[in-house]
Amino acid sequence: MSRITDRNTAGIIKEIKRLRESPVKKLVDARLREFSGFKRKQPSSWFSELCFCILTANSKAETALKIQAELGGKGFLSLSEGEIREAILRNKHRFHNNKAGFIVEARRHGNIKEAITKIVSEDGQTAARRWLVENIKGLGYKEASHFLRNTGHFNVAIIDRHIISVLVSHKLLHSRPADLSPKHYLAIENILRGIARLMRMSLGELDLYMWYMKTGKVLK
Repeated sequence: MSRITDRNTAGIIKEIKRLRESPVKKLVDARLREFSGFKRKQPSSWFSELCFCILTANSKAETALKIQAELGGKGFLSLSEGEIREAILRNKHRFHNNKAGFIVEARRHGNIKEAITKIVSEDGQTAARRWLVENIKGLGYKEASHFLRNTGHFNVAIIDRHIISVLVSHKLLHSRPADLSPKHYLAIENILRGIARLMRMSLGELDLYMWYMKTGKVLK
């Protein structure tokens, strides 16, 4: 792992500042408003978002979005495991058997909105992330952070291969970690937290800019 210094953050801060002065800022701000507004949505929409994040694990977000658009909260909550499996296959998404099973099992927490809102209000966003990892099969730290960010909680980092690649290219990480164990995840999150503090932005906003730096897209 590396550490935050003025010297090794100068490049990434310059790049993010450039993006904040470009049309990309409007895209990022629109996404942040969309995420913030999620807190007003119905429990079925929250469950749909949870299933989307289960689908994204080790898979493409674009095909997960297509499955979510096809099934929605109602489908994720009511279709059989076989029907969900077929939808995953139709969209050429990976791990159809495991992910269909995870989605059906997650129905035990169909009112995920109530559970997460309560934990966040009492113990904070990192506690909510731990609860998600411990209680929702198919979610690791990345997917749990993704779900929280998409439902309007911006104090956790979504660390994927794109974010790691940006950190390595700016020498904020010496190399790609061999694994993303909770220990490694939290260490990298602390690096991102330091950048966010210097930029006076949330981790949720920082993620969108860094993802754009690598992909040229501002996805959810």
